[in-house]
Amino acid sequence: MKNVEMKVEGNILTIKVDLSKEYGPSASGKTTIVATTEGNITVPERDEKVGLNVYKKKQG
Repeated sequence: MKNVEMKVEGNILTIKVDLSKEYGPSASGKTTIVATTEGNITVPERDEKVGLNVYKKKQG
C-alpha cells in the first residue's frame, strides 16, 4: 500500500489518504498516482476486501 491508512471501528471502515503526496506516473503515464492499495487487500481483521486507486491528471 502507498499512502493509504485503514481503520475499522465497529462496522465502520475509515480510509485515510494524504492528497498532497504523489508516487509518480501511472502505468499509462496519463495520470499521477496519489495513493493505492496495489490491488485488492483484506480489510484489517475482517473478511471484506478493498481495492483503491487515487490519482490525478498529470501536470504539464
